[in-house]
Formats: sequence, structure tokens, C-alpha cells
Amino acid sequence: MAQCVQSVQELIPDSFVPCVAALCSDEAERLTRLNHLSFAELLKPFSRLTSEVHMRDPNNQLHVIKNLKIAVSNIITQPPQPGAIRKLLNDVVSGSQPAEGLVANVITAGDYDLNISATTPWFESYRETFLQSMPASDHEFLNHYLACMLVASSSEAEPVEQFSKLSQEQHRIQHNSDYSYPKWFIPNTLKYYVLLHDVSAGDEQRAESIYEEMKQKYGTQGCYLLKINSRTSNRASDEQIPDPWSQYLQKNSIQNQESYEDGPCTITSNKSSDSNLLSLDGLDNEVKDGLPNNFRAHPLQLDSSSDPSNSIDGPDHVKSASSLHETKKANTGIIHGACLTLTDHDRIRQFIQEFTFRGLLPHIEKTIRQLNDQLISRKGLSRSLFSATKKWFSGSKVPEKSINELKNTSGLLYPPEAPELQIRKMADLCFLVQHYDLAYSCYHTAKKDFLNDQAMLYAAGALEMAAVSAFLQPGAPRPYPAHYMDTAIQTYRDICKNMVLAERCVLLSAEILKSQSKYSEAAALLIRLTSEDSDLRSALLLEQAAHCFINMKSPMVRKYAFHMILAGHRFSKAGQKKHALRCYCQAMQVYKGKGWSLAEDHINFTIGRQSYTLRQLDNAVSAFRHILINESKQSAAQQGAFLREYLYVYKNVSQLSPDGPLPQLPLPYINSSATRVFFGHDRRPADGEKQAATHVSLDQEYDSESSQQWRELEEQVVAVVNRGVIPSTFHPTQYCLNSYSDNSRFPLAVVEEPVTVEVAFRNPLKVPLLLTDLSLLWKFQPKDSSGKDNEEVKELVTGEPEMIGTEVISEFLINSEESKVARLKLFPHHIGELHILGVVYNLGTIQGCVTVDGIDALPRCHTGKHSLSMSVRGRQDLEIQGPRLNNTKEEKTSIKYGPDRRLDPIITEEMPLLEVFFIHFPTGLLCGEIRKAYVEFVNVSKCPLTGLKVVSKRPEFFTFGGNTAVLTPLSPSASENCSAYKTVVTDSTSVCTALISSASSVDFGIGIGSQPEVIPVPLPDAILLPGASVQLPMWLRGPDEEGVHEINFLFYYESVKKQPKIHHRILRHTAVICTSRSLNVRATVCRSNSLEDEEGRGGNMLVFVDVENTNTSEAGVKEFHIVQVSSSSKHWKLQKSVNLSENKDSKLASREKGKFCFKAIRCKEKEVATQFSEKYTFADIIFGNEQIISSASPCADFFYRSLSSELKKPQAQPSVHAEKQSIEDAVRLIQKCSEVDLNIVVLWKAYVVEDSKQLILEGQHHVTLHTIGKEAFSCPQKQEPPEMELLKFFRPENTTVPLRPSVEQLSNLIKTSLHYPESFNHPFHQKSLCLVPVTLLLSNCSKADVDVIVDLRHKTTSPEALEIHGSFTWLGQTQYKLQLKSQEIHSLQLKACFVHTGVYNLGTPRVFAKLSDQVTVFETSQQNSMPALIIINNV
Repeated sequence: MAQCVQSVQELIPDSFVPCVAALCSDEAERLTRLNHLSFAELLKPFSRLTSEVHMRDPNNQLHVIKNLKIAVSNIITQPPQPGAIRKLLNDVVSGSQPAEGLVANVITAGDYDLNISATTPWFESYRETFLQSMPASDHEFLNHYLACMLVASSSEAEPVEQFSKLSQEQHRIQHNSDYSYPKWFIPNTLKYYVLLHDVSAGDEQRAESIYEEMKQKYGTQGCYLLKINSRTSNRASDEQIPDPWSQYLQKNSIQNQESYEDGPCTITSNKSSDSNLLSLDGLDNEVKDGLPNNFRAHPLQLDSSSDPSNSIDGPDHVKSASSLHETKKANTGIIHGACLTLTDHDRIRQFIQEFTFRGLLPHIEKTIRQLNDQLISRKGLSRSLFSATKKWFSGSKVPEKSINELKNTSGLLYPPEAPELQIRKMADLCFLVQHYDLAYSCYHTAKKDFLNDQAMLYAAGALEMAAVSAFLQPGAPRPYPAHYMDTAIQTYRDICKNMVLAERCVLLSAEILKSQSKYSEAAALLIRLTSEDSDLRSALLLEQAAHCFINMKSPMVRKYAFHMILAGHRFSKAGQKKHALRCYCQAMQVYKGKGWSLAEDHINFTIGRQSYTLRQLDNAVSAFRHILINESKQSAAQQGAFLREYLYVYKNVSQLSPDGPLPQLPLPYINSSATRVFFGHDRRPADGEKQAATHVSLDQEYDSESSQQWRELEEQVVAVVNRGVIPSTFHPTQYCLNSYSDNSRFPLAVVEEPVTVEVAFRNPLKVPLLLTDLSLLWKFQPKDSSGKDNEEVKELVTGEPEMIGTEVISEFLINSEESKVARLKLFPHHIGELHILGVVYNLGTIQGCVTVDGIDALPRCHTGKHSLSMSVRGRQDLEIQGPRLNNTKEEKTSIKYGPDRRLDPIITEEMPLLEVFFIHFPTGLLCGEIRKAYVEFVNVSKCPLTGLKVVSKRPEFFTFGGNTAVLTPLSPSASENCSAYKTVVTDSTSVCTALISSASSVDFGIGIGSQPEVIPVPLPDAILLPGASVQLPMWLRGPDEEGVHEINFLFYYESVKKQPKIHHRILRHTAVICTSRSLNVRATVCRSNSLEDEEGRGGNMLVFVDVENTNTSEAGVKEFHIVQVSSSSKHWKLQKSVNLSENKDSKLASREKGKFCFKAIRCKEKEVATQFSEKYTFADIIFGNEQIISSASPCADFFYRSLSSELKKPQAQPSVHAEKQSIEDAVRLIQKCSEVDLNIVVLWKAYVVEDSKQLILEGQHHVTLHTIGKEAFSCPQKQEPPEMELLKFFRPENTTVPLRPSVEQLSNLIKTSLHYPESFNHPFHQKSLCLVPVTLLLSNCSKADVDVIVDLRHKTTSPEALEIHGSFTWLGQTQYKLQLKSQEIHSLQLKACFVHTGVYNLGTPRVFAKLSDQVTVFETSQQNSMPALIIINNV
């Protein structure tokens, strides 16, 4: 139980006090009424004695009574009505609420910290009122009147006569059988005569003389002169006199209700009721004559109209509930005791002392002695005489039989004179004067008698008081007999069906158990008495039980909370809304955050409801808010109910302050960090063949890799624009800000371009939410063009949106448990600083419509407009936490977050805005296929744009054509088949011979040292005016690897007028191309053995080109035609085709391979490019009937593009040391001999059948030949993974290996060629030796002098070699030593000698060569590339 102000040792004696009746004349009542008090009320504050009192017990022992209190009350002849008592108790509890500034106790139990009010004043008030308002009953005498004060005024005409009348009246009330109420303790009641004297108005002499007369008549012990009203009430304002009455009167304001009306109170009731006792409200409506007092009605009687439970319709009610309320209100301002001075207070106090000392206590003492004497005499009689004793005690009125006849459900009923009751009377008297030992023994004796007689009601009463007496005995000679109380409670409740008495037992016993710290037993007792018949009692007892659980040595927190909930529920049923709310709030502390979500929901829902009924709307809102925002496990129907309740309460709150700030709404959830901001217009959809640049949009997922690529591309183009240096102020352009982007700077937005904010909503409920009129909430600080701020802060757009236009989404439906994004736009029309604060919307739910799997279940849910049940307007703020800082030591050790400014854009001045459209842009290509498309550039802003460039990581994929108009074909219809190439029709005579043209790479935008990825877009006049559009051709070439390729284009442009904040703008486009296999080209080059040349210069080469059709027929390709093979080089050119095939047009069907052989020769001097010029010679060998001009766009473009991407591949550069410089040069010279710089371009056409139509595709493949004898490929070869090597655990010796050229490179220094007749006829029968002249041509391939040794001796000894050579010998010198100058050709005349016919290999001379100025380090054998066979015939 909760802590109480009084201890149990104080509580019980105060609850059972001697009762004294007061009977006043009208005049006396009038005197006290001047103070707005009745006589009984006047005495109330002074009814406790200030000093100890002594009296003697029956054994003549002195007995001390401490703190004795007496209860004086006006005589009332009607028992109080249960309904009235209930109402009084209800009002007492509702009137006592926890104090505002009450400091709650903090109880820590386990992991709970609970704020609990330690005291429960409402319970104490209830208990006090309950004990005071208990009706007197026959089985106990504790609240029967012991004495009666008869009060008359000194101002009456005949005061002594008035006393006689009052005395007769008292006698009539006590002894007349008409009055069963009130109850009197003994027939011989003490009468005490009080003469009231009004000091301010009365005659003091007269009063004194009357008092003397009274003393003569009644004795000095039996009368008193009380002087009051020492001042008149109109002087009340002069000095402030304390008002000790208010605390007593407010408690029972209803009890005193009748005392404020003047004159007798006529209270009407139902006229048709049979008897007064059984009338509905139990009121006595007869006005009895001769009663000078208004004690006909009990103060607890119920005004029929004020109790809603039994109001009767009819016009004859005196008061309505409202008028009663007004009377009550008026009472609160009344000053009590206005005519009394402090001297009067002391006189009243003195009067009570005198009455108790002189009158009451001697009377009690005498009565106890009388009863004790009877008791002793009874005990002395034998048991057999018991019945006679009974007769003697009771007189001869009641015959023996009638005792049994009086039995009822609770056992025997005794007549008033029964000897058993005399024992009980004595016990009660002893108890009232705190003589607990004697009281206990008497109760104990009475208990036995009652139990013997099966008089259960009497027995229960004796048990109850015996237990209390035992507890209160000084020195505690015996333990508290709790089982007595348990039996008493059980008897009252189950046998006597008297819950009021059972409740009194429980209240007393629980208090006693609490004082002994037996909280568990106390709680069990309190819970036992909760029942359905009284919600208020059950609520209070459950609450006390809860306090017992929390006050245990080891607090039972959850039991406390559970019983608080039960108490709250019962308080709610009893109409005690405030107490119910308080109980639920205290229990909530335990259930909160422990995962008991359904319990939490129930409590929050109840708290919300109760708060709403108490008009605590903010509390109601926050409670309902909690239900909605916790991850609710409730059913959809329940959640819907919660939501509707919440909206209803919210609506009421918002109506109270319609102009107040918008409330924060709890639903739907907003994931603030997922908010994305996009600057710019939405992308236009594809329009037929026109496809807009993909740019950036909110539909694209963030990809860190691609965003890094875009950043690099932008840096590349900015570096080119700023002469190779990226300016320090450069920051990559961000059109879309999200949680991955760098949001530490204020983003820049352009005026008149929309700002789109994507807000991520989530509906946690199982019911759909409908948001209407959804828009952004913002604040804007406009800037003048002069740069001064004019602080104009707008929260919401209410007027014309001349600064910022705001888009409003009229309806936004979020289905149950759905996450959905809303895109909200703002249109800035002025420069300045914009701050996006949050979103504002009406929150509601759909009425009578449940969506099941996205299908509207009811036909009422028409699409478009949903019928909204109820909605409230509110806002939610977007607060984004920036990234955690982790740079400095301080940041690493503490938790700090940087700013996130994505919602605070700065609106800058106008900028140009480019839109790019691609026309006829393919999605699928063959590898190497060339396709022509168009690009349209449109300036959609009001500013001209310039400096348009495009940058891509794959420049070999596209070209805008050459710089000069001549090189760019006008339109696709320039030739047959709509070829993308520039073609010239040729005559058939020039087949297989090369047609020469030349071009410089500068013409194609590929200069030395520039970045090939950055390509200027050739705009006419280099400026695109506002609203203008330009279409440019664009050639595409399918990448060489098959598969899906994402190719990123970044268009860069600037404003003609330079802007301080934004220097440039970009537009992105990602093209996705799927390539399928076409041709695979392999080429090798080797030295031609034939040395004849038109110019007589050595150095011819043979180029072998293998073309394989690797296309599988998915693409519908029937066959490929090789239409032309071109070469491009600075030093070499193809001269002619040496193919043996007669077929003019080379066709390759699926999986076929074709082989081509070409002769390549060095370019003439005038054609040869100087070291630094970038002029290439193009030679075309045509297999068809038209020449594709390979030095024009787009063939040359793609050739140069592929060349630049080749050059970009890293080359290993050997490090150079000064002392090795000469060796290095030599090595370079030798390596140069075997280097070729020849590029082959294979141009083809593919015949494709698509939708039963034949299309012709065309394309080109490039092969770059670097080294003689080394195979080159058109598409990159897959690398084999290197084999694993064993780990070596020793340190390698640091020996520098001298740089040596490879054997192949060395063998290419000298080219040898044997010239001889293929067959030689010789008459062997005439001459046995056959001599054949053979010329050996030696050609120096290097640009240095070379020493050559020619050795003609056969070195080989193996038999296989002998067979090949046959037996022939060289005649003449066996060794020649020569020196060949740079690129010199020398011929040696040799003679071979044969003795047989046959086929011989003449390729036996071995040639050794070394550079003249070098030591013989690099001497090497110059091998012949192929056998030189000669046939010797006999003639």
C-alpha cells in the first residue's frame, strides 16, 4: 500500500470515536448560521482534546486517554442512502487529485526506474469518508450516540422552556418506535445543556442569569454557557482570522449541502412510491411537524436530479444538476466563522474540554462500571441458569421462542436487551476510550457467545474488533490475529452479504499488515475484495495492492504494473477519468520499450482516450502517435481504428488553434537519408527515331564506379579547356544528390529550372494511407542582382508563387506496409538561397475500402479520387544527418557529423541548357560495322551556348567526321546501297592494283599530344543560339569485342556570358550497344625474296591476310564480301594483290576462311613522311567495282581512332645509361631492321536477311603490323593465365644482363636472294660436270654499315641434310668478306657444279653479319627464308 499521512495507531482511534448528537433550537441555529456553519460544524475543528484525559476502569485503575476526539453531529432521523454514500465517495475521490508539483519517488527495481507517487491522498480521503459515513447498525455500538447536546440561545424569550422542549424532543426520537434511526448507545443518554450567547448583539447580564438558573436546574456538570459572535460579519475584512473549517467542509461538501439553504428544505420525490423506505431515491418526503430542525433528511441523501442513475422525469423537482453545481460553486467563496474572533475559537475549544471532562467521560466511566457489574454477575451464574439470566437481562418482554424465530440468513438476531449485547456494548465503550486490553477480553468473550448461538453477523463484528484491539494493545502482549480478520471478512461477504462491513475489515486489516511490512498478505487481502458490485472500491483496492507489490523488499514491478492497469480499468468504469489516466500512465513506465507491443498499444490507446475525454488533447495526440509509430503487430482492422481515432483527436486539436503552427505528423515514415534532390528538367521520352540523351535522372540507380568514370571524363575535358590544368575551384557537376554524393557544399541550381526532391515514404501500417495536397515546405532568401540580401522569409506559399513555384500532388496513396517515393518539384523564379524544410500534407485514410493485393475490394473505391474518411493537415521535417567526420584525431575520438546541404541549394543566374537527340541510333551492331546516325543539338534555354565538346573513354567508337568539308560525305545517298563511306566507281581494268591517296591525322582531330578522348563538336559558327537546333552526322563503329558495351559520352558546354558561380555545364549520355561477331582478321608480313623492283630498290614485303567469318547465323548474316583491303602507313604501301584466285569478289559464308596475299613496297621519297609530320599514305586494293576512299571520313577517322587507342597502350621503355649508349644505338638499329609500320584496313560488306528483306551492312577491321614475321590480330586475343612458378628463397645476384637484340631481329640485318634458272638442261653424256652460274644478292636492310661474311662450305654432316642438298659443290672462293653501306645491294657471281641430274637446294651459303663499328658481339647467321630449288635435266 502507499504511504499514509497517519500511522495505523493514529488511524484506528480516529476512525472510532465517541459520537455525540446535537439538537438546536431555531434561534441557536440562526446564531451559528451567521458564520455559515451549523452548530455541529462549528465544533468540528475543535473536537480533538489538546491534553491527556484520565479515567478509572472497573478495577479502579487509572487509565490514560491520549488525543481523544469526539464526533458531534446533528440528529438525522433517516439512515443514509447507499446511493448517496456512493455519490459522496465518488466525489471525494474525484476531488482529490495528485498535487501539481508533487515530487514522485524514483524506485529502481532491476532495470526499471519508475516515477511513482508515494502517497495516495484520494485513497485516504475515501477511507476517512467511508468510515465516517458508515450507517449505524444493531450488531455494534461504536457509532451509536452516547450523549446529546441540547442547544438554545440566550436571546430566546424562554430559554429554559426551550431546553425542556428540546429534551422532550430528544426523548421522543430515542424512545418512540416511529424512529428507528438514529441509534442510541444506552437508554439513559447523557443530556448536556448549552446556552449560546451572541456577544455582539445579546444581553450579557441576561445570559449570565439564565446560566445561573440552568446550573440550579441541571447541575454545574450538565450545562454550559458558550459565548460566540464577538464581532459583526461586516467587520470581517478588518483583520484576517484563520478559517479552520474549510478543510473539514470541503471534504464533505455534499454532506453539508442542505445547511446552506435557509428555512426547512423540502425535497420532493416520486409520489407514486408505496412507502418512503422503498421509494427510488429513498427520500422521506413527508414534512413532520414539531421538528424545529431540518433533520428529516440525512445529509447523504441524494438529490434525485443530480444522480443520472435514477433521475425521474417530472416537473416537480426542486433542483437540477446544474443549479446544484452553481450552488456548490457559490459555496467556495464563502468565509466561514466570519463573526468569530480568536477568543471565540478558544471558548469553543474550552467548551469541548469541559463537555468531555465533566460530562462525557464520567458518563462513559459510569456506564462501563454498570455493564461490568452485570457481566460479573452473569459469569457467576451457572450455565444451567443461562436462560433465566437472559430473561432477567431482557426483562419478560421477549419469550424464549422468539429468539429462534428472529433467525435470518446471517444467523440469530438479538433483542436490544440481550445479555450478549451488553458484553459487546462494554467492549465497544472500552475501545472508544482506548482501553484495548479490557476491550479485547470482552470482544473475545462475546465472540464465543455469538458463535455458540450461530449469530454470524455479531460474531464477525466481535472477531473484527477483537483483532484490532489485540493489535492496538499497549506492549503487544499477543500477535495480531490476522485469521480473525479473514474469518470476519469471509462471514460479512459470503454469509451476511454485507460488502460495506467487509470493506471496513479489509481497510483496517490491510493497514495493520502494511505496518508490519506484510505486503504480500495485504495485497492478497485487497485483491480478494475486488468485485463487480463497486468499481470505485475495486479500483482503489487494486491500486493499493499494486503499491504493496512495489513496496516489497524485492519489488514485483510487473505485478505492480498489471494491477495498476486493472485499477485504471476500474477507475474508468467508475467514471474517475483522471485517476484512470494516472494509473495507466504509471503502468506504462513498466511496459514501455520492453517488446510487449500489444500491451503498449492497449495502454497508449486507453491513455489517448482518457486524455481526450479530459480534454488533455496534447497527451491524447502523443499517446495515439505512439500506437501508430511503433512497429505495430495489431490486425489491420485494429490499426484502422487506431488511425481513425488518432485523426479524430488530431482534428480537434488543430481546430483549437487553427492559426497555430502546423503539427508534426507521425505517418508515414520518412527515410530522410534516402532523400534525393535532382536539379533540372525531366528527361523527354523517345519520340519515334529520336532518342534523347540519357543524362541523369532519378530513375537511375547510383553506381560508384560509373560516377567515378563521369568525374574523370569531366576532369579530362576541363583540363583540356584550361590548357592541361584542372583549376583549383573545380568541383564535379552533380545533378542528382543522394546519400552517396558529396553534400558538404551548397549545391547550385539555375533559376527557372525545376528542383525535384524525391522523398522516400514508408507506411508501417496494414491500412492504406492517403496523402492529399502534398507539397514541399521551404524558406527562401531572395538576392538582388546587386548582391544585397533582402531578408524575406516565406514558410509556405500562400500568395502568388512569384519567388518559388511549388508543385502540389493532389493525391498520393501508400498501400499497407508499402514503401513509395514521391517526387515533389519547386520552380525557382528568382536568385537567392533556398532551404527545403520538409513536406506538408493532409494525412487521411480511405473510407470503407480495403485493398487486397492491389485490387480494390469494393466498387466504391473508384480510381482517381479516393473517398477520404477524415484527414488532418500537418508537416514532417526533412532532417538529414551528414557523414561522420573521421579526419583529425579529435574527430576520430569523438562522434561528430559533417553538414549535409543537399536541401539548401543556391539559385544562380540563367545558364544555357543543351538537349541532345540521337536519330537512327543503333542498339545492335556487328563487330567493326560502320553505321551512320545523326545527332541533334538543341539549346532550350534563353542564353547562347558555346565551346561544345564531347569526351568519351571510347573515342574509337564514334566520329563526327573530318575538319574539312571535302573529307566528309554529304549524305548517306552518295552512292549505291546508301553506303556510309565516300566511294568512287572504278573501271574493271584497275583491279588488283593499289590506288594511292594520303591524309594527315590533324584533319581528323588527332593531333600530337592532345587528348584523343576530347573531341570538339563542329557547330556552325561555334555558337548555338537560344532555341536553335543543329543536326550533325555521326558515324559509329561496332567495338571489336563481342558483347554488350556501355559507352559514356559527356557533352561539355559553356555560356557565352561568363558566370561567376557556374563555369560550365555538362550533359551525359550512355549508349548501350550489343555487338555480335563478324570477321576475325589475322595478318603477317615477311620479306619478299625477289629483289627486282621498278625502281630497282630492295625492300619489298609480302603481306598475308587471313580473314575468317566467325559470325554465327543468329544475326541473320548470310555472307560477308571483302570489298577492299587498304593500307595506311607513313613508309609502306600495298602495291598489288598477288592472290591466285580468279574470283574477283571474295565471299565468305559462315565459318569460312579466306587468305589474301599482297605485295607491299616502300613509299617514294616524296611520299615518305618526315619524322614529325603526321601524313599517312593510304593505298586501296579493290575487290569490288567501287573504291572506298580510305583516306576520307569515316574510314580514316576510325583508322586514326584505332591507331590512337593502340598508342595509348603502355610501352616498356628500357632505362638508358651513358656508358652503354653506343650499344643501345646499335641495338636500336638492329631492331629497326625488323620493324614495319604498316596498318591494314579490311573493308567488308555483310548481306543480312531481316524480315524477308535483304540489308547490306558495311564495316572495317584494322590490323597493325609492327614486326616482320609476327602475327597480328584485328581483335584482342585472350591471354592465357601464366603458370604458377615455384617460389625462390635466395636473393638473386645483381648482375646486369647486357641488352641484346633477339636472334630474329639480328637475322633480319641482311636480306639474301639467289638468282638462277629454275631448270637447267645439260648433256651429261657429252660433259660430265655441269656448271650453273648463280647470282647471290645481298641487301643491307639497316641504316648502318654492315660487315658480311659469306661462307660457301657445306657444314652439315647429317644424312638428311645431304639428301636435301644432293651432292653439288660451289666452285671458286669458299668465303667472301664484304662491307655493305646503308641499304646497299651487292651481287656476288657464284658457280655451282653438278654431276647428276636431279633437284637440288641451292640455299646453302651461310651469311654472317655484324655492324661495322661494333665488336663481333652481334655476329649472327643470316638464314635463308626458303629453299632455292633447281632442277638439272639431262639432254
